[in-house]
Amino acid sequence: MSSNPTAGRRGTVTLAGLVAVASATLVLALSGTHEGHADTGHTHGDAVAVSVTATAKRAAFQDAMRKLWEDHITWTRLAIVSFAHDLPDLPATQARLLRNQVDIGNAIKPYYGRAAGKQLTALLKEHIVGAVALLAAAKAGDENLIEQRTAEWYANGNEIADFLHEANPRNWSRKATRRMMKGHLDHTVREAVDRLSGKYEADVRDYDKIHAHILMMADTLSKGIIKQFPRRFR
Repeated sequence: MSSNPTAGRRGTVTLAGLVAVASATLVLALSGTHEGHADTGHTHGDAVAVSVTATAKRAAFQDAMRKLWEDHITWTRLAIVSFAHDLPDLPATQARLLRNQVDIGNAIKPYYGRAAGKQLTALLKEHIVGAVALLAAAKAGDENLIEQRTAEWYANGNEIADFLHEANPRNWSRKATRRMMKGHLDHTVREAVDRLSGKYEADVRDYDKIHAHILMMADTLSKGIIKQFPRRFR
């Protein structure tokens, strides 16, 4: 122990000073940390809000696209059933089915323009008219006419696929869109044949496959548009 009181006081003062400096540093550090957390929390909150909004917009668009194409296969099925059994609701059903093609064309107008929307509607109406012509040939049992109508219907399917590819080549390749449309046509032909042949259990299974395929197709279209126009979905 030192016998010098001055040295003792000096040591006490120095220690007190160090404690004070350390305390002040700790307070400043804690204060800065809290402020940093507050700033970070605010920024994170904004980012989360933007993310939630974008996610909601994308989900709503995807749901709307699914609804349009589910309507497409639903009214197509009802038209097939009405046609096969000569039901009196066929004209009303066909009219509703044709309106769906207008709805689908209108859905792409905000992204590709009015002319493109009208063009897609025209191609889809040809798709429906061609399906009816093919059904009539099948019901009549005219093999030559069935072959002709089938070729025409699949050619229209390729036109629809090519239209989609040209609108969004980066996300919808020609090969993929043609394969997608062919799958839709193949399933629909099988459904119509089984219904006309009275194979009702098979017909029901056909529709389940059509439904799964059209949801994939609708999601492919909605995802492609979202990727092509990301600013619209922020």
